[in-house]
Order: sequence, then structure tokens, then C-alpha cells
Amino acid sequence: MADAAVRSKKPATSRRTPAGGAPTAPHTAAEASEPRIDVAAVTDLLLGTWGETRREAREMIKDPAFWRVEGMPMDEHRERVLSQLHLLVQHGGSRRAMPEEYGGLNDNGANLAGFMELVLADPSLQIKSGVQWGLFGSAVFQLGTKKHHDEWLEGIIDLSIPGAFAMTETGHGSDVAAIGTTATYDPEAKEFVIHTPFRGAWKDYLGNAALHGKAATVFAQLITGGVNYGVHCFYVPLRDDEGNFLPGIGGEDDGVKGGLNGIDNGRLHFDQVRVPLFNLLDRYGQVAEDGTYTSDIPSPGRRFFTMLGALVQGRVSLDGAATTGTALALYIALTYAGQRRQFDSGAGSDEVVLLDYGKHQRRLLPLLAQNYAQFFSGDELLKKFDAVFSGREDTPESREDLETLAAALKPLSTWNALWTIQETREACGGSGFLAENRMVGLHQDLDVYVTFEGDNNILLQLVGKRLLSDFAKQFKGADAAALAKFAARQTAGKLFHGAGLRQLGQSVADFGSTARSVELGLRAEQQHELLAGRVQQMVADVATALRPASKLSPAEAAALFNAHQSELIEAARAHGELLQWEAFTDGLARVADEGTAQVLTWLRDLFGLHLIEKHLAWYLINGRLSAQRAASVSRYIDRLSLRLRPHAQDLVDAYGFEPEHVRAPIASGAELERQTEAREYYAALKASGEAPVSEKSLKKK
Repeated sequence: MADAAVRSKKPATSRRTPAGGAPTAPHTAAEASEPRIDVAAVTDLLLGTWGETRREAREMIKDPAFWRVEGMPMDEHRERVLSQLHLLVQHGGSRRAMPEEYGGLNDNGANLAGFMELVLADPSLQIKSGVQWGLFGSAVFQLGTKKHHDEWLEGIIDLSIPGAFAMTETGHGSDVAAIGTTATYDPEAKEFVIHTPFRGAWKDYLGNAALHGKAATVFAQLITGGVNYGVHCFYVPLRDDEGNFLPGIGGEDDGVKGGLNGIDNGRLHFDQVRVPLFNLLDRYGQVAEDGTYTSDIPSPGRRFFTMLGALVQGRVSLDGAATTGTALALYIALTYAGQRRQFDSGAGSDEVVLLDYGKHQRRLLPLLAQNYAQFFSGDELLKKFDAVFSGREDTPESREDLETLAAALKPLSTWNALWTIQETREACGGSGFLAENRMVGLHQDLDVYVTFEGDNNILLQLVGKRLLSDFAKQFKGADAAALAKFAARQTAGKLFHGAGLRQLGQSVADFGSTARSVELGLRAEQQHELLAGRVQQMVADVATALRPASKLSPAEAAALFNAHQSELIEAARAHGELLQWEAFTDGLARVADEGTAQVLTWLRDLFGLHLIEKHLAWYLINGRLSAQRAASVSRYIDRLSLRLRPHAQDLVDAYGFEPEHVRAPIASGAELERQTEAREYYAALKASGEAPVSEKSLKKK
């Protein structure tokens, strides 16, 4: 029946698309006589593996003490967020990831799942708690050893030691290996001397640095015996109990930022500051009292990436928090769009609900589909993180896979957050610009998510290099016959896609009912073929272009890579989108209810076609789609959007948000009350016989 609705040739007076714009279009699945989702079951799907922890966190932040207060001055906001951190401690939120012997729960997945939900209360709270326990605390836990855990973990957990994570410098952000701060070992004193030799080496943008931090985990170049052994981490006390800097330490307040002003970001610098040998967090590299350096990881590069990989949870949590923040914006905008009326149909009928307009559906529903995909892929990422950090699957290969997955998904979800929040803000008109309706604050606070914990383009470059590495492994040790076979496949593929054979086949298939052929030709298997094929060809093309690099000088090889850097990053982005689509499809396989499966399949198809439409130029240029089918993709998205319109409220209700999480007047039902009041007023006026006549009616006479 649903397929017939999409292919319908009924006139515009049908129930689905009434004359004049759709003032009486079905607003619910029941009205449309269609299958509907089991909202509670979909909520369980979206909350994922650690759904109970997410629910506990959501219950906790119903307390108004956790909520962001719009327009609060920066100084007051900072103190409020610090008080909220103490409330988190009281609720046990700081203990989930820590070992049992220090009062923790040793549940890494639950820790991040609960942390992600704090974005609903105040993103500043989410990030400041991440600084304290996800960065500062995690550095001590992951990079230190038992002696360090015994010394500092309990104070970190109970917040008696607020701390900063001092990695980024004014002069070096993403390029951590090149930071300028040094830690030079003095064997006579058995101390390290921490020093920032120039202004660009100041530690910068650090949460807890401006006011609250009593200590910091400082990343510096470890120098002993005249040898630089690369970046290591040191525990460095910053302030006394009165909040004054200790000797040799100075700093500045970063001041007002574009968002997250509840966090006291600041700068730190060190002038020959001495810390004991004990304060080297030495899990991956040790220095003996005489200055001898040892490590179980002999390769400096591998050691460096192992240390940084131990801190990957920041990227995992930003992926999830951005997804939840995006969901909040979609909930507000789609709820409002289902109640707000604007313009009559042109036939003198009621004003039309915003979501009945085709453009409004087109703006918001593909973004809803994309957000659902992010929930599914985010849960896969969180499960992989937990498997590695629990020790169940802690191998070098698993860690590399985790780092690559996090680097692929975090950019997509954080960029999408900004795009979606802006689109939902505009879709709510002037109401969306009022701070009370959350959109503006969400956009401000989530803006920097695309930058910290790894600039998005740099992360995608990391993914691209991994894709190239995996591509190259296909040929390692391959004999001539294997290479010839691969070359033949590639040649066949290029001829097949480039010489018009596929276009011809599509043109034949598309004769007759375009809607029917497109629906049959763009279902799951075809979507996957198009998305996966794009990744494969993009990676192969970049690899082919870079193949001469091995025979060039270092400078020439770098220039060649730079010439193709943009293509590599785009290939990595395509890879991330494919992962999201596959995660959504895997999630569908877990749905037992028939109606739920049908609606979520439509939503998954909308996501897949949204991706294909976004890259239609590539598919056309590379001969992967005919012009006729490319044009039909957009028409099919329109049909899917119309089909999903009656399910929109169910789909956002499935996020599981309660009024205390939303806190946006336009999504509270107030708009529906206003619209009902206005309609009742005009109905009563008309019934009274005292309604004034319009000037237009006079002219008709």
C-alpha cells in the first residue's frame, strides 16, 4: 500500500496532497492509515547499549541546578558550572570510568554515555566535566602507573584536585609532536625542569586554567642526557589553596569566547618550574634516577601515537554529544513545525501548518534521517571504545581501528551539528533567534566542537592515510599475476563506468514509470553500491596519483601529497558517510516490529539518497549514475519526505526528551494553544455574523 502511495497518479485533490498546499494533509501515521513506529522501542534503539546510564543522566539533569541560564554573565556562569561539577560528584558521575579500588565503577562505555547527555543541561558543564575527568583525570589514569593513581586519582574523582589538560599551545594545536614546551631532566636534583622558551609555546585554550585548576597534566618534550625523546606527560601543580600561582608559573584568562563561557579557559606558561622525577607519567616511557631513558615501545613515532591514542575518548564523546545536541534542535524545530501555521492555502481555508509545506519537509526531514544514522554509528563507536579500554579487545590493531573510526565520525557529527542547528533555527523564524528557544546557544556552544579534540580536516586526513595504507596492503608481496588481475578489474571498472554502458542500462530501465524504476533501483543494495563504490574509486584514484611519491625527493613527495590533500580528505569523508549508512542498516536488522521496521527503512533510504544527492556531481562525472536517474534521486527524496511527514512527531518523540530537557517554549505546546485560540476566535467571529467583510469581496460584486 505504501509503495502505491508513492507511485500514485491521483490528482492533487487526494488526501495526501490536497489542493492549495496541504492544509488537511495527514499529520499522524494514524490519519494517513500507515504503519507507525513503536516510539518506546525506537527510544531504546537510539539510546543504545548504555541506555540505562543515559536515562540516569537525564533524570539527574531534570534538576534546574544543572541548566544553562541564558544571558548569564561569564563570571557567574563559570562559578555556576563549577558548582554543577560538585553536584556531579555527589551523584557519582565522576566515578564511572575509574578503577574499583579508588571507588570507581570501571565502566568506560557507561562513563561516556552519561557524559554525552550533559549537553542537554549545559554544554559548558559537559565540556568542563570532560576536562576534569575525561582529559586531566584520564591522562593520569591512562598515562600514569599505580603510584600515580594512588597519589592523585581520589582527589581528581572527588574534585579536591581540579585540573587542566595542558597539551595545546598557542603556536601548535593539531601538530602536538612539534610543541615547544620542554621538560629537561636534572639527574643531580632528580627533577624535571618544565619551561616554555618562547611565547608560542604557552599552553593555551585550557579549561580550568584561568581560575579553578590546582594542577595540570603538561605535555612537553622530554630531554635527558642531551637527547629529546619526544612528547611525554607530566603532572605539574599550578596553584596553592588560595588560588595563587606557584613560583615560576604564570597565565592569562582567555576571556569571552564565541560559546562555552561557563568554562574558565586560559593560558599557562612555565619559567624553569621544577617537579620531581615521580611526576613523569611513565606508563609508556621511563627515566631512571641517573637519567637513562627506557620504553617498551622502541619506535618514537609509535610511542607518540600510543600515548595520544590513550586519550581518544574525547573524540568519542564529542561525536555523541554533538549527535544529542543536534537531536534537541530537531525536536524543537519539528515539534514547532507541526503546530505553527502560516499563510492560507489560497482557497480561503485555514492557514497551513509549516510541516505541510514541501520545502519545510525537504529542509528538515533529511537532517532527521542523518541524525538517526549518527545515533546508530555513535553506538558502534562507543562499543568499540569500551571493548578496547576495558581490555577485552585491547590490541594494537583494535586501538588503531578505534582511532580511525573516531577520527571518521567526530568530524561528520560535529559539522552536521552546526549545519542542522542553523537550518532548524531558520526554520523556526524569529522564534528560533530568541535565546529562550535554545537554538542560538546550542550553535554558539557546539561551534568549537569542530576544532578541539582534533581539527576536523586533520582528523579526516588521518582517516585518509589509513585508507591509503589499507589499499596498499592489497599489493604487498603480490606476484605479477595478482597485480595483473587487479589491473584488469580496475580497467574494466573504468571502462564500464566511463564509456556509457551503465548509463544505457539505466535509460532502458527508466522507461515507463520513473517513480517505480527509481524506487526499485535505489533501494538498500543500490544505495550501498553507490556509497561504497564512491569510496573505493576515490581512494584508488588518490593512491594512483600518489604512487610516484616513492621515487621522488622528500620535498617533491610532500608537494605531490599536498596537491592531492583535498581529494584525500573528501575520500575520508565519503568513508565516514558510508560507515554511518551501514550502522543505520545494521540497526534496522535489530527491529522486530513490522511497522517500526517499515518507517525506519524509509528513513534510512532518505539518508542514503540524501548522501547520493549531495554528491550527484561526482556520480555524474564518474559515470556512476545516468542523468535521468540522477534527476530522479531528488524527486524520490521529495516523495520519501512526504511519506515520512506523518511520522515526524513520532520520530522526534522517540528521542526520549522530557520537558526539562527541552526547555524551549516553542516546543512546549504553547504554540498549539495560540493557534487554537486564534482559530476559535475567527470561528466565533464568523458565527456571530458581525465579522467585517474583506475589501476583495466588495470588488467581486
